[in-house]
Amino acid sequence: MANYSRTDRISEEVKRELSAVIRELKDPRLPAMVSVVAVRVTKDLKFAKAHISIMGDEKAKKDGIAALKSAAGFIRKEIGHRLNLRNTPEFTFVEDDSIAYGAHINEILRGL
Repeated sequence: MANYSRTDRISEEVKRELSAVIRELKDPRLPAMVSVVAVRVTKDLKFAKAHISIMGDEKAKKDGIAALKSAAGFIRKEIGHRLNLRNTPEFTFVEDDSIAYGAHINEILRGL
């Protein structure tokens, strides 16, 4: 059996709920194509780093991260309601371009 710790399980739950909360946000700065790539929660559950992939140009990416940062309090409250945790983590949003990079590599491979 793989070593799957409590924080890994909580990180997966937070990732799933964070994706749902982001889809419900009504901020016009947030583009339609926003994906939560990964979430890492600290062992004490006080902080979470969310890796976010946003499709679009640089302005769309910057606006999307800014929208998430401004909604961080609301997101934290929603996650707290949805997951019954003693501590609800404080979120840090980090831009992740791995999905766009994968799409780029796929296009290169198709061209060969």
